[in-house]
Amino acid sequence: MKAVRRHVYGSPEVIELEEVPKPEIGDDGVLVRVRAAAVNPGDWHLLRGTPYVLRAVSGLSKPKVPGLGADFAGVVEAVGKGVSRFQPGDEVYGCAPGSFAEYVAVPEGGPIAAKPAGLTFEQAAAVPTSAMTALQALRDKAGLERGQKVLVNGAAGGIGTFAVQLAKAFGAEVTGVCGGANVELVRSIGADHVIDYTKEDFTRTGRRYDVILDNIANRTVGECRRLLTPAGAYLSNSGGGGRWVGVMGRVIRLNLTNLFARHTLPTFVTRENAADLAELRELIEAGEVTPVVERVFPLAAVSEAIAHVERGHAKGKVVIAL
Repeated sequence: MKAVRRHVYGSPEVIELEEVPKPEIGDDGVLVRVRAAAVNPGDWHLLRGTPYVLRAVSGLSKPKVPGLGADFAGVVEAVGKGVSRFQPGDEVYGCAPGSFAEYVAVPEGGPIAAKPAGLTFEQAAAVPTSAMTALQALRDKAGLERGQKVLVNGAAGGIGTFAVQLAKAFGAEVTGVCGGANVELVRSIGADHVIDYTKEDFTRTGRRYDVILDNIANRTVGECRRLLTPAGAYLSNSGGGGRWVGVMGRVIRLNLTNLFARHTLPTFVTRENAADLAELRELIEAGEVTPVVERVFPLAAVSEAIAHVERGHAKGKVVIAL
């Protein structure tokens, strides 16, 4: 099969398209013919090996695992003899390491679920990591309740577009922060209020929020905390730290601040799981959530797609079609 590989850390130019064996499956395995895969910020972090602290897991001098990609949508090609949830021909979506390839293998009990009806493979591939991140942040960490006020900083990005829609589905009043070119997009996916950061500083509006989901981290934690209601929650999945620790620097600061703050400043790591994929499928099929796909690239142009995401300001998701 054809698969994206890189054998050294570096820029997108180190990516190669190679012929490699199909993944093998065990008794509990599901082999999926990938029809589409989504690009996430994690892909370019793994590609470059930054922040350097990640190399303790991914490989100190070179990548331990040469593949890239995590999200996929496709068709079940084969299943192990112990698999009962899926059968060949089923349309599925989920997460698997090395999804920039013609095939991936996933355990039956892993992060794989039936593809939402009515979505293209490209749309379905856009969902897993970004939508689960938004869902777990708002539902689990913030405990979002109907009638609360939510601010999403970076509302036009991959996580942001899902966060706006999920917050609305949960009955919140949503304010989205984005650039001027994306105001209509953010409004069209359900935001009650949209702040164009090129014209207005969202930290100086005088408004208060029960939940802030910060996908950009272009303001300090202190500036954002001042916008919270007394029992409000601030969540960040981005932010500074440079090439050595990256977002971990902000995580450390948040954990230290939590020792003294009256607000909730939870940190979290997205948990890839089938139950949340099923919940997202229900929300999509009910018309509450629709993936926003900005561009679709062929497998041979993965390097270009990753470079586009790394430059920032992508609207919604960037997807690879196979």
